[in-house]
This record gives sequence, structure tokens and C-alpha cells, in this order.
Amino acid sequence: MTSLLGQDMQVRTLLEAARGGRMHHGWILAGPRGVGKATFARMAARRLLAEAAGALKAGDGFDLPPTESNACLFDAGTHPDYAELSRLEKDNGDLARNISVDQVRGLQRLLNKVPSLSDRRIIVIDSADDLERSAANALLKNLEEPPVGTLFLLVSHAPSRLLPTIRSRCRMLRFQSLDDEAMQVVVRRHKPDISPDELAALVLAGAGSPGRALGYAGLDLGDIEQTLLAIAASGDPTNKLRLDISRRLATKAARPRYEAFLERAPAFLAASAKCAEGSTLKSTLTTWEQAKHLASGAVILSLDPATVVFELCSHVATLASLRRAV
Repeated sequence: MTSLLGQDMQVRTLLEAARGGRMHHGWILAGPRGVGKATFARMAARRLLAEAAGALKAGDGFDLPPTESNACLFDAGTHPDYAELSRLEKDNGDLARNISVDQVRGLQRLLNKVPSLSDRRIIVIDSADDLERSAANALLKNLEEPPVGTLFLLVSHAPSRLLPTIRSRCRMLRFQSLDDEAMQVVVRRHKPDISPDELAALVLAGAGSPGRALGYAGLDLGDIEQTLLAIAASGDPTNKLRLDISRRLATKAARPRYEAFLERAPAFLAASAKCAEGSTLKSTLTTWEQAKHLASGAVILSLDPATVVFELCSHVATLASLRRAV
């Protein structure tokens, strides 16, 4: 499995707890979406299961020799002491809306038997935010009286939305956005042939989230970014830039780029607000809220893509007049 970047403190915290005889049975891995929490959970489970089986000496990180038997079982998805819950794929290829109560109840097959290869079993939930209400209540029962040696790793992008009773029974381990250097390494690792311009655009748009950045890969985000910058700088007085990008993103073939634009335009405005103050800050935040509301409902309400792109660009264009007013 891929090495982790930018999470050395989190790795040390979990390993020290596991090796120090004070391992809590439940952990919430909390932080922004796309920063590697789920990868961390799987790598932690892989390492801790191997250590519990006495297969290797304690190390400084999560990496394991590729031929280690526990690692081979884990990578093949056949480790008998590991389970992972996530939203299931439906017949049409879409993901289910939630993690169901039946999925949580299915964990009893693992919890009701003695671990096979050591005294430890690990359950990863990616993400706990997706648990339907009845599933969360079913999980709570397991967290209240977990079998000895059981470790729950709950990935959460919004821990404040979890049941307070779940939060109270887990230890919180927080994750932060990655810096630009780490972002570049992660993106290059997955996209070794990426151009410098696209890399810069993805790192900027990712805003510390490699998952978000990689989701934009191959969509020529650099072109979108340059257009937004040009509109924000000039105000696009003739509407030429707005009309051009509206036409380009309105076709059926451009649907992935259109959806990326729906995320990027409000984020562009949010980033601009960080550099503003006073009345300019207030106006920029108002514009951002309007753009976010429009973008969030565009697909759900089946709004005309060309119109949506034009209106979002118009919100960005207001940045020019706000800057001149300062």
C-alpha cells in the first residue's frame, strides 16, 4: 500500500497508543474530505493486525514487507480478522445513499467469534457520516460493549454530525489539509506524466486535499483556472470570456468539466475572501454564498449548464469592481 504523507503525528499517536497498553477501542479519524483518512485507517489496520500476530517487530510507520503473510491476506481482502463498511454499489453502478443497518448487523459474524490470527480484530467504517440512523444506533451498541481486542476506526468528514453518544465513546484523531509540497508529491505519485501547469492547477484547486485534486485530473483544470483569473482581474466587460466558457462547458461531452467547474467557481470566490477585509470581505462572502447556492443545486434541479456557468462567472466578475473600490 502507498506510504502516507503529511500524517506523521497521527501515525505516531496511534502506534504509541497500541504499543503502550492504552489503546482505546474506538477512534474517530476526523478531518477534511480527501486528505487520506481512509487510507490511513486501512494502513493502520494492516500494520496493527500484523504486529498483533507477532509477525514482525515494531517499526516507526505503517509500512510492511509486501510478502508478509498478514499483509498478503489484507491486500487480497481475505484477512479473517478485518471488516470494512462503506456504501454498497447498486445494480446501476451508483452508490447507495447510506450504510445500512443490515451492514452493521452483519459485523456480528466477526464480533461473535474469537479472532483467528491474533487477539485483535479491526473494523473500519468509511465513512461514519454515511451511517443511516438505525445503523448508527446499532453501531453504538457495539461501541458500548465491544468484545476484547476489537478496534473500530471511524472515518468522518464532519464529526460534529455523528451521534453524541458515538463521539463520547471514541477518541478523536484529527487530520489537517496537506501543504503544497506534500500535495505535489501525492499528485505526481498518481499522475507521473502530469505537466507542470496542470500540477500547479490541481494543487491550487485541491486546497490541501489530494483526493479532491486527483478528482480534477484530466479535466484541463488549468484552462478553467486561467479563465476565472482573467474574469476576476478584468470583470469581463464585454462578456466574451463568460460566453466562451459557457459554450465550452455546456456540451454533453464536457459534463465532467462542468461538474468540476461547479465546485471550483465557489471555491475560487472563497479563496478571494481570505485576502479581503471590511466591506470588501462582506461583499465577497455574500457573492460566495450566492454562487455556492447556485452551484449546489445546478445538477439536482437540472438547470441549464450554459446559464449556470455564465451566472457563476458573473459572480466572479464582481471581484474586479470590488478590488477597484478598495
